[in-house]
Amino acid sequence: MPDGVMLSGLTQSSGRGKRFRQRWVSPLLRRILLVNALPLALLVVALLYLDQYQNGLLEAQVTALREQARVFAGALGESAVRTTDPDNPKLVSEVAASLLRRLTEPTPDAQARLYAPDGTLLANSRTHEGPGGTVTIEPLPPPLDHGPIFGVIGWIYDRVLALLPHQAPSTLVDITPSAGGADWQPDVKEELRLNSAGNSNETAPYIRRTRDNRLLVTVAVPVERDKHTVGIISLTREAREVDESLYTVRMSILALFGLALALTVLLSWYMSLTIARPILRLAEAAADMREGRGRSGSVPPSLLRRKDEVGALASALADSSTALWARMDATERFAADVAHEIKNPLSSIRSAIETLRRIEDPGRQKQLLTIIAQDVVRLDRLISDVSDASRLDAELSRVTAQPVDVVPILRTLQELDEATRDEDNDPKLEVVAPPAGLKVWAVEDRLVQVLRNLIGNAHSFSPPRGRIVVRLREAGGVAELCVEDEGPGIPDANLEHIFDRFYSERPQNESFGQHSGLGLSISRQIVEALNGHISAENRRDGTGRVLGARFIVRLPIV
Repeated sequence: MPDGVMLSGLTQSSGRGKRFRQRWVSPLLRRILLVNALPLALLVVALLYLDQYQNGLLEAQVTALREQARVFAGALGESAVRTTDPDNPKLVSEVAASLLRRLTEPTPDAQARLYAPDGTLLANSRTHEGPGGTVTIEPLPPPLDHGPIFGVIGWIYDRVLALLPHQAPSTLVDITPSAGGADWQPDVKEELRLNSAGNSNETAPYIRRTRDNRLLVTVAVPVERDKHTVGIISLTREAREVDESLYTVRMSILALFGLALALTVLLSWYMSLTIARPILRLAEAAADMREGRGRSGSVPPSLLRRKDEVGALASALADSSTALWARMDATERFAADVAHEIKNPLSSIRSAIETLRRIEDPGRQKQLLTIIAQDVVRLDRLISDVSDASRLDAELSRVTAQPVDVVPILRTLQELDEATRDEDNDPKLEVVAPPAGLKVWAVEDRLVQVLRNLIGNAHSFSPPRGRIVVRLREAGGVAELCVEDEGPGIPDANLEHIFDRFYSERPQNESFGQHSGLGLSISRQIVEALNGHISAENRRDGTGRVLGARFIVRLPIV
């Protein structure tokens, strides 16, 4: 399967720990899609919520239709009223019907009806008299067929709108499919009552949607002559422009929503491929490391080459893996070295005890007991140093480096050395340091341990009444601390090996078992944990003769 086709999902399986299997849609991808699509969906709902737009279109239709009805009412009041009795003018139905048909001819999608004050229908603009006196009623033109999509969109919109809070304007009194078909008309007597109360300008229109999905608007206007109401004209028209405008707007919104949704899905998928899948691949690499299969190359190189946060995470995981395996290798080597170093004195003790049982010479027995005592001292010293070295990593990981002034520490060590020095046999410790002091980032107790190890090592190799010089200075943004002695120096081939665990090259006059070979190794471990560096070199004169050894410790200054 090509890389990137499917996403990985984390799942629990039998065996050692958690493994990973492929999923088409990961939980993170679902969350990305939800976060990206939810604002878009809310925006579409808000745009589809077109009450104000729809009501504005309907109000425009009502205003135009009412003006047209008033024109019809004025023409009928002037031309179709019989005024033989000035106090009781009446409409002439034949004249009114002919005039009403002529008035509605320019608007074929409108229907006008004329009623007498008692509610009797006097004229209908859609009524025609055929040959032989037959009367036919011409229906309104058939509704426009926008196809099934229009009906589906309208149905969905109406259902969604019914769930949302909305309030129609006060001029729109009825928008309901239960209001009747195209033949439905308002109550004429109620209209006359409202007009007689002086509310002719406030008469509300009647807006309804029929069962065949027509949006009809009906207005009722009184027909007057000499301030007498002689009838009511009801004008009905299909508001096709409203439906067409709403359909156009809704289709535009849905088209934009579809495009935006497609882009959202593609971008979310891209984010999932560039974020979710790499994270899961890193999780797989971490599982391989835990199960011992990721010693090298467990983090995909393609993730290591990335220059973003995922690349930083991959690099950190790879560095952690390298450091972890280095720590494990060092622990294994340390355990092997400890076993080897303990085995030697134990073998010596066992051999001495077995020999002691077979001999009866007191001198030889005393000599063997001395060897056993020396080996016990050596074991005691070795176990103490091993315990200190094993605790060192854990202690350094828990403490935080702080600013430490090195000069007071050196002066204190100098005073202690001077108080315990044998002037006839021990070397003299001298300190060369700046008077203002120099602060470094360190752990004070462990820094003192490093200095004591280096000074103690210099004491071991210095000749009687020699000089040990400790120099402190700032060099290149770091604090450089040098411990110099006047001993025989260090073999050039062993300048790096002297920091190895259990390396031992002691002076001939030193008592057996005084050193375990871990002092310099522990010193290097401490210095490197403090982001410093320790090295060794030989001091030489102009002719190349070795004058002694020099240990150099470099630590970051504050």
